[in-house]
Amino acid sequence: MIKIRFLPLIIIIALAILVVIPLCFIVLQALFPQLGQGLFSQPFAPIIHLINEPELPELLQNTLLLGVGVALMSAVIAIPLGALRGLFNLPFAKTWDLLFLIPFLIPPYIAGLSWMLTLQPNGYSQQLFGVSPGSAIFSLGGMMGIMALNLFPVLYFAVSRSMAANGNRLADVARVHGAPPWQAFFRITFPLSLPSIAAGLLLVFTLAIEEYGIPAAIGAPNGIRVLTTDIEQRLADWPIDLPGAASLSLILASVAIFAYTLQRSIVSGKNVATTTGKAAALVTRSLGVWRWPVVGVFAVVSFLAVGMPLLAMFGTAFSSTVSGGLAWDNLTFRHFSGLVDSQAEALDALLTSVSLASATAILTGVLGFLSAWLVVSQRIRGAVIVDALSLLPISIPGIVIAVGMILAWNQPFWPVTPYHTWGILLLAYSCLLLPYPVRYCSAALTQIGGSLADAARVHGASAITTLRLVLFPLVLPSLLAAMMLVFAVASRELVSSLLLAPAGMQTVSIFVWRQFEQGSIGSGMAMACIAVLISLSLMLCAQWMQGWYSKE
Repeated sequence: MIKIRFLPLIIIIALAILVVIPLCFIVLQALFPQLGQGLFSQPFAPIIHLINEPELPELLQNTLLLGVGVALMSAVIAIPLGALRGLFNLPFAKTWDLLFLIPFLIPPYIAGLSWMLTLQPNGYSQQLFGVSPGSAIFSLGGMMGIMALNLFPVLYFAVSRSMAANGNRLADVARVHGAPPWQAFFRITFPLSLPSIAAGLLLVFTLAIEEYGIPAAIGAPNGIRVLTTDIEQRLADWPIDLPGAASLSLILASVAIFAYTLQRSIVSGKNVATTTGKAAALVTRSLGVWRWPVVGVFAVVSFLAVGMPLLAMFGTAFSSTVSGGLAWDNLTFRHFSGLVDSQAEALDALLTSVSLASATAILTGVLGFLSAWLVVSQRIRGAVIVDALSLLPISIPGIVIAVGMILAWNQPFWPVTPYHTWGILLLAYSCLLLPYPVRYCSAALTQIGGSLADAARVHGASAITTLRLVLFPLVLPSLLAAMMLVFAVASRELVSSLLLAPAGMQTVSIFVWRQFEQGSIGSGMAMACIAVLISLSLMLCAQWMQGWYSKE
């Protein structure tokens, strides 16, 4: 059995392999163009060359405009809905919350492809409603709208939870002292929620500039370039430009880390808490005559964010041909049966994704639980380092992590390397998703407190025995929920799979992407349906487990 004094060292080594080494090689490659040959000549040459490229201002402009535009559009949707959810007695409130979780389960690239099929000329919107925006979707504004419908729940849940916690209770005090309702809202409720709103907007901005699938599916074919698509192009097109990709990755990571750091400082710097000594009851008001109009607004947003993408996805999967449209005589099951009959290609892709996602969930679950335990319960020396390294990947774009894996493990001096094996995907997925188990377990351990562990130690139990018999069973429901979330995200990860998968190996995301490239849209959407149903089932299980655990 591993002794407790060696455990922090093992965890730090594991975190260094997953996080530190790939990020260090990105910096080294951006500084030294001939790093692959073991030469450290011409320092800063890649960065200087990148700065002098005429395309760089356009890439930065498009990326920042995309992030800001998606954040603003998300605010227009999420802030009013979040305020209505948090402050008023909304009919079917839990149903809307559940529906707004579904965009998280639809991979952004699948949502983008679904909206392409919906809004293109003679698409599903024209067939159902006679409305077609023409080529408007294939623009920066079109990309912003699609991504906002995919990301607005991030802000919606932040706003609704914040306003529910401290909105009406304090606003009622202002109204008792003569303030009219709108003044109480804008002077009390809204300012109290500003930290959560600002943090949610910055998080949406970060997620938007990190996204690869929608810009690649909609923007790149129409000449709209952003940092993520240009990084992928430098790695995919010959001649491969590793220094250029590393330099662009460094810029993208810097912007993302800055936004994430700002978001964290806003959240940690301004917290509103009750000092009454007891939990405050949530106070909601009746919507009155606005009850059903508000329900109608929620229904319209749910249809746009959830219904239309799912309709396009399932409609295409069950249609014999896309040009045949939504008609009974065009209904078919051959795309699903074709997944079984495609010489095991589709089944192999599904099995590979399930296997990799399962291994990622187990690895991140173990590493995340031990990291959280060392930081929260043991408070070891170097706890700050373990905490920082385990949470750092949440601020690093997925494409940057993939580039770091390529640069780190495709070096000739390694005696053994996971590159060109399934192991490189496992490392990339684990690095990308490690923060989820860390956060879930840290919250659970903080809630448990230290009294139970102290009682076990008083009765002679060692630290490892206390961990195994006392803390682990209590944290297990939260850990399993986090592992299910990791599985759901890892099973449909796109950009890391495209850049790192060995030759001849396919995952679900690669299969769907390649089917669209080859024009087999029905087969791609059939596989997408299966992936979304698996993710939805796991998410519902995670929600049920957390609800059951909270009642115990």
